[in-house]
Amino acid sequence: MARRRLLRFVTGALAGPVAGGVARAALRALRDSPALERTNFHGRRVSLAGGPALALGATAGAVVQRPEHAAATVVAGLGSGAVGLYDDLVGGRPEHSAKGFRGHIGALRQGRVTSGLVKIAGVGAAGLVAAALLPRRRAIDVVLGAGVIAGSANLFNLLDLRPGRALKAGLAAGTPLGASGPIGAASALLPADLGEEIMLGDAGANALGALLGTAYTARTGTFGRLAALAGIVALTAASEKVSFTKVIEANPLLNRLDQWGRRGPDDGPDDDTVGDESEMPEMSAEGPEGGRRPRKPSQYPRG
Repeated sequence: MARRRLLRFVTGALAGPVAGGVARAALRALRDSPALERTNFHGRRVSLAGGPALALGATAGAVVQRPEHAAATVVAGLGSGAVGLYDDLVGGRPEHSAKGFRGHIGALRQGRVTSGLVKIAGVGAAGLVAAALLPRRRAIDVVLGAGVIAGSANLFNLLDLRPGRALKAGLAAGTPLGASGPIGAASALLPADLGEEIMLGDAGANALGALLGTAYTARTGTFGRLAALAGIVALTAASEKVSFTKVIEANPLLNRLDQWGRRGPDDGPDDDTVGDESEMPEMSAEGPEGGRRPRKPSQYPRG
């Protein structure tokens, strides 16, 4: 027992640095890729490299921390991140255009498989497989666990509307869970996200949520999973009626935390930003929320 506790302490201590190191290395390798370059809602050039960097780093750290859950962790983190990255890269193309879940289903009836539908199916499948690979494999526990993992991925995607918001939420949720992998990767990438050098996109937000959902699911039983899923469903449903951004801005404490460390909008676009929106088809548009994503239809309501 003492040996097991010591091993758990060592792996927990190593997980954060490993996650941060992998995330930084992946970011250095990917951030100059033209395919990942976008322009955010402030007109600044940013890189979507933050998404795969987060997915790789957080997954690596989580595997180090809990090697007995390695299979579930890899499926949840890299599976959700991969389909999210696919949506980030091709979701703005006309053939993938659709709005909301019904829009994607309608496109399928017309013979079009949109990237959004691929992401919905992929995140759901990753959640189901990951839950089945964790302990407590009764059917009800697997179904609830899959809902928590996939629902968490979706929820964090809803939060990724301002620089640093999803990562701050990940740190807040990951700390009580002791999820050193997501915490280490989020901490490593937070300065670049706040500085509007990178963005998570669907790849990073989905992976972060899925990994935190996996960490929670691995620690809880039937009732814990049911309670978490009920909360996720309630928040997701509320996002269709209430703007998360407006709620945050209306609360002084939440607004201060949300704004902390963020680069101001009055600095103007980066010097290398050239042309206008007509010359940049992948420029982000300031929609109902003034979103920070590339201009593309989304299958999730923005909160």
